[in-house]
Amino acid sequence: MRTSGSELTTVVSALRARANFGKLLRQVEDDGRSLVIEKRGTPKAVLLSIRDYVRLAAPEPEVLRVIGEESKRKGTDKLSSRRIDQIIKAARARKPKRG
Repeated sequence: MRTSGSELTTVVSALRARANFGKLLRQVEDDGRSLVIEKRGTPKAVLLSIRDYVRLAAPEPEVLRVIGEESKRKGTDKLSSRRIDQIIKAARARKPKRG
């Protein structure tokens, strides 16, 4: 095992990855590392935490980041789904009916 260009990327052989897969999974999750898996000295795959994969596959749009920050600032990020449903129901009940 060796460290690649960045401190958070480790290069392992396919043989070592196969023999130590559980340990490597824990390392990826616990240490926030990614692993490059090589076969005969050629990079073949990358092992990432699910958090890193989601971040890469579906980056958070700026508007969602801003909404999240506003929610934390107001404390609404701590509301349960049940409480949110109650608030919506109450707001709809106060809204005048069209028609």
